[in-house]
Amino acid sequence: MQRVAILSMHTSPLAQPGVGDGGGMNVYVRELVSSLASSGVDCTTYTRKWKDDLPEVIEVEPNHRVVHVQAGEVDLPKEELLNAVEEFTDGVAWHLQHRGGADIVHANYWLSGLAGHRLKHELDLPLVTTFHTFARVKSLGGDVESPIRDKSELEIIGCADAIMVSCTEEQAQFQSLYGSAPGSIEVVAPGVERAFFSPGDRRGARHALGLGSGPMLLFVGRIQPLKGLDVAVRTLAEIGRSDAQLIVVGGASGVEGATELARVEALIQELGLVGRVKFYEPQPHHLLSTFYRAADVVLVPSRSESFGLVALEAAACGIPVVATAVGGLLNLIEDGKTGFLVPGRDVSDFARFTRRLLDDSLLAISMGTAAAHRAQAYSWRSAALKARSVYTELLERDLVACS
Repeated sequence: MQRVAILSMHTSPLAQPGVGDGGGMNVYVRELVSSLASSGVDCTTYTRKWKDDLPEVIEVEPNHRVVHVQAGEVDLPKEELLNAVEEFTDGVAWHLQHRGGADIVHANYWLSGLAGHRLKHELDLPLVTTFHTFARVKSLGGDVESPIRDKSELEIIGCADAIMVSCTEEQAQFQSLYGSAPGSIEVVAPGVERAFFSPGDRRGARHALGLGSGPMLLFVGRIQPLKGLDVAVRTLAEIGRSDAQLIVVGGASGVEGATELARVEALIQELGLVGRVKFYEPQPHHLLSTFYRAADVVLVPSRSESFGLVALEAAACGIPVVATAVGGLLNLIEDGKTGFLVPGRDVSDFARFTRRLLDDSLLAISMGTAAAHRAQAYSWRSAALKARSVYTELLERDLVACS
């Protein structure tokens, strides 16, 4: 049985996505590892202890446990986590040597990649890295990251035995910005849990949520500048439908989260949209799907997205998406068939495409049906099978020497 040490230092797969630093990566790690465990891979996920009352080990399901590693204060902000990487790595190394053991290290995000880099050399283990987002890609969208992060990512890229990317667009971006890598570049597309995310009855969903019958736009995600909630609010103002509302499911995230939320609230006041924008706390999957089914259109106005799980979840529920033409969204959305892609996050384009979907119910139904069909190509089982084949191949070849 393969034994994989999954590193997810800065956010726990057991945390609620949309809260604090929890987002798509939480879903990715949780669902991928669950599918790996179901396929017979022994998985231990190592994450930083983020609350005082957490037990050291939680047995999540057969073949999968989460280990909480003490590394810095429990309430340490993400921006200070770099200082806790060494302590986190020490804790993981001790557990692997005394209580666990692994054949592969799979690191998620650059902070975990730093830990994985050291563990590879200390324990002589193959290193797989999924960055989820790259500093240089974020910089292209206007979110400039620190030189330390860029340098660290280059070091990890130079030593990783395999780098997993979510789609061919991310693969092309990687090659454009970083060139070749000593290890292999593997496309492992995320999945969607169709037991939760599937087409359903809009009227019933709205009744369950206590929402009215007017046009409903939906934004799901963390409230931070990167995600573009302000664009969604301006879109609502510009579509010219006084009976329309915007539902926001998510919470303030990161060092700029509270400031961004205050800025958006001020914008709502300025545009005269008070009462037409409703905020909901982040939702577990079995409830989040009800919000998707209640929506007419899902807006994804992000400045950058390595994949775009929100767009995939919406598609699986049969809801057309209007999204920025960036990153993985270019792979996920067939422009004009399953949704619309907007170059440059132009509000007038977001509003124009949104109006088309609201005014043409046959178009919206056609796009939603096509989106649900396309979403069937994505499953966590397929992602796990691909990841498992990558692990198997690495165990049969020499490790990459640091470049």
